Amino acid sequence: MIKKNSFESKRGDLQMQSAYIHLYLIIINIITFALYGLDKWRAMTRQWRIREKKLIGLALIGGSIGAMIGMTVFHHKTRKWYFKLGIPGIFVLQIMFAIHFILKS
Repeated sequence: MIKKNSFESKRGDLQMQSAYIHLYLIIINIITFALYGLDKWRAMTRQWRIREKKLIGLALIGGSIGAMIGMTVFHHKTRKWYFKLGIPGIFVLQIMFAIHFILKS
C-alpha cells in the first residue's frame, strides 16, 4: 500500500473543501437570483411578498452576486438605499474576507 505524505493529504483536503465552497456559492447565488425574480413577479401581481430581511440575509450568507444580478435583471429593489448600497457593500466585505482567508492559508 502506498502511503501519501501529509502535504499531499492536506492539499487534497483543501481542494475538496474548495470544491464544496464553490458548489455552495453557486447554489446560494442561484437561489438568491431566483427569489429576487419571484419577489418581483409577486410585486407585479400583487401577491404575498418575500421579506426584505430574507433577501438581504441571502446576500449575507453568500448570495450577494445573485442579489446584485437579480436587482439588475429584474429592476427590483433598486430604489431602496439599503439595497442599492447594502448589497454591493456586502459583496465587497465578502471579497475582502475571501482575500484575507486566501492570503492567510
